[in-house]
Amino acid sequence: MEKYGLNELREMFLSYFESKGHLRLPSFSLIPQNDASLLLINSGMAPMKPWFKGEQEPPRRRVTTCQKCIRTGDIENIGKTDRHGTYFEMLGNFSFGDYFKHEAISYCWEFLTDVVGIPADRLYPSIYVDDDEAFEIWNKEIGIAPERIFRFGKEDNFWEHGSGPCGPCSEVYFDRGPEHGCGSPDCTVGCECDRYIEVWNNVFSQFDNDGNNNYTELAQKNIDTGMGLERLAVVCQGVNSLFDVDTVMNITNKVSELTGATYGQSTKIDVSLRVITDHIRSATMMIADGVRPSNEGRGYVLRRLIRRAARHGKLLGVSGAFLYDVCHTVVEENKGAYPELIEKEDYITKVLRVEEENFAKTIDGGMNILNGLIAEYKEKNETVFSGDDAFKLYDTYGFPIDLTIEIVAEQGMTVDMDGFNKQMEEQRVRAREARAALGDLAWAGIDFGLDNTPTEFTGYTNCSEDAKILAMAADGEVCSMIREGEEGIIVLDKTPMYAEMGGQVADHGVITTAKGEFKVNNVQKDKGGKYLHHGIVTKGELTVDELAKAEIDTIRRKAIMRAHSATHLAQKALQQVLGDHVQQAGSLVEPDKLRFDFTHFSPMTAEEIAKVNEMVRDMVFEGYDVDVREMPIEEARQQGAMALFGEKYGEVVRVVNMGGVSIELCGGTHLDNTAKVGSFKIISEFSVASGVRRIEAVTGKEYVKRMEENEALVHQVAEILKTSPADLQKKAAGYMAEMREMRQNIDKLNTKLRAGEIENFLVSAKKVGELKVFTTIMNDATADDLKKAGDIIRDKEENIVAVLASANGPKLTILAVCGKGAIKAGVKAGELVKKVCSICGGSGGGKPDMAMGGGKDALKLDDAFAVVDDFVAEKQK
Repeated sequence: MEKYGLNELREMFLSYFESKGHLRLPSFSLIPQNDASLLLINSGMAPMKPWFKGEQEPPRRRVTTCQKCIRTGDIENIGKTDRHGTYFEMLGNFSFGDYFKHEAISYCWEFLTDVVGIPADRLYPSIYVDDDEAFEIWNKEIGIAPERIFRFGKEDNFWEHGSGPCGPCSEVYFDRGPEHGCGSPDCTVGCECDRYIEVWNNVFSQFDNDGNNNYTELAQKNIDTGMGLERLAVVCQGVNSLFDVDTVMNITNKVSELTGATYGQSTKIDVSLRVITDHIRSATMMIADGVRPSNEGRGYVLRRLIRRAARHGKLLGVSGAFLYDVCHTVVEENKGAYPELIEKEDYITKVLRVEEENFAKTIDGGMNILNGLIAEYKEKNETVFSGDDAFKLYDTYGFPIDLTIEIVAEQGMTVDMDGFNKQMEEQRVRAREARAALGDLAWAGIDFGLDNTPTEFTGYTNCSEDAKILAMAADGEVCSMIREGEEGIIVLDKTPMYAEMGGQVADHGVITTAKGEFKVNNVQKDKGGKYLHHGIVTKGELTVDELAKAEIDTIRRKAIMRAHSATHLAQKALQQVLGDHVQQAGSLVEPDKLRFDFTHFSPMTAEEIAKVNEMVRDMVFEGYDVDVREMPIEEARQQGAMALFGEKYGEVVRVVNMGGVSIELCGGTHLDNTAKVGSFKIISEFSVASGVRRIEAVTGKEYVKRMEENEALVHQVAEILKTSPADLQKKAAGYMAEMREMRQNIDKLNTKLRAGEIENFLVSAKKVGELKVFTTIMNDATADDLKKAGDIIRDKEENIVAVLASANGPKLTILAVCGKGAIKAGVKAGELVKKVCSICGGSGGGKPDMAMGGGKDALKLDDAFAVVDDFVAEKQK
């Protein structure tokens, strides 16, 4: 058996199935599209659910892919076993109502034995317990002896992963030899040891699982084949684990180079090297597909992987960030199959470095606190780490709960997860209630009873369209008529109204019939491509099957187009000003307003914002023609068209080209010339997440409106200051200078008054031992006032001990000062203020000569002052 490399095996598989009439598709993004049941793509068929379920038409009835996948359910086993990894590639051949069991099994056997050259006597098929049809194919068509065909139950040979298509399966196992076995005389296919490993899984997709184990027959019978690429490489290369496969081992070698740890040195070191290798593969692929570290959803999965890898780096003695340095090796090993990694490498590296450096700050502080808590528990001989402490580490110090669990487990302890989850749930309640209050905007639960023909959108060229009403709903139910005053949804066979998607808000407009008028205030697109027009009947009534005219609000549409075209220009300008790492991370396009999120790691300077404004306006003033056309995706890439991170595109794409300056894949509506944007101005710039900035900008009429409002404001202020707009700056500067001079004079006067007041305090100070002591309340004094008074007191009298307080409602600000003689006598302001503040329900501290603190209960101030004399006397003994 020849030892093929992993990259060779991928190409061999895809080429083989191309020869069998399959369409080769690139890997789908790891970010699921229109599938709320998954955080990340975890199987080859997951992105194809609509094709399997018959909701959408596949590009061809036979398809083959090598799909990037992420699974983190067994993350604790990563590195400890030979077979577990969070990132893997799944080879797949798929049939959508074309061939079924006979061809699928035949292709499987031919590829494994004839193409790859695996000895047939080391392969063993398994089938679902009552799948006699599959048994007959393996036995009579392929020629496998009955005793070599194994029947297993639902747990092993019925494939399903969450909701979606599923069905019985037939797997193929490879015998690695007795040296990999458990030594039991009963060891055979299905044993838990590592001797017999599954290399191929033919899923005969016949059913749809709704997620609650309710199964219905699919309209078409499908084939879903899954074969782990890394596992096939293990077999072909004759290595012990997926970590020993050529491309994976090259990454491990880089990790060893950076950490100084040698693979095979010890089990503990091997686990850390494997964890880092696996997690950096996952992180690199996830970031390339548009996932960014965050505290929720798939962003948290990424953050967790990076942080686990970083911690194992620390266990290997790495003190600084190093994962970003491994990224280049991951790219080099995978660039043949995923060329997008090359163009995104700089961005991936920056994300990894920023996240790792941020985590270093978190882990150092959090580890100190965690280790202190663990020590306290051990002193008390307690083995359960409190959920409250775990939550405090997570919520206050940003220390991940999974890391707490892992570190606590290493100390032979467990975390009270019930207590932690209770705290988390209380934190989530408000957010959950807010989400529930939003309702279901698209009424996605309504079954309109229509076929899968999508609504024909004509709005790229038409502002109005003659159409037919196919269906409607009101009050959450399908109906045949909606009357004046009723809110509802209307489905047309075709429409000029753009549905909200791609960051662009929906068109507004009106649908009219012979008997009624329906004002549209929102348009949503469902999974089947139907446009759902939301609105209210403003006149008469509308009924199903009526002919209608749909007209968009053209004034609003033009304003949206101005903002959308300006968004493209803004992205181009941002890339030129800030760098090529800038990628779109989200957007919102409204009438003459836009919001654009982009990848960048520091706030924009005023100069950078001004430069972007200038560049966008220059592109507007140039009056570039906007050319919009559909073309094959490869042609678009050759033209340099920009695509969205994580977005999946078909074979034919829509390209928006603005004079060759900005070329993007986009399905939105645009102007025909950039000059029609009018003008452009960024009005705000700020952070929305780690490594993601946001600009908000205005165009067209909104820009003019703001300019006029600002001009009116300038005139109003000039009138108040009794000057002209041209002299406003000079006048304002003069007033500011006068105000500064007045403040200085007031401060000088207040200082004299305070000095006089302090002279009186010193005269009235009581003698305690060899020191003078006084306490007082300074009404309406700020913390700064107290400090200034304290400086005067300390400088005037060496043997003084004074406590000054100022009340603001129930809250107190308290200052203690001690002269040089008092400090020499053992009285320190820091200790004194701490004592006084604690009586008032607060805390404080500072230096021996001056210290400050606060209190929460002003009623206790007299009691606090009363202890000062005793404190001073005690210190002089």
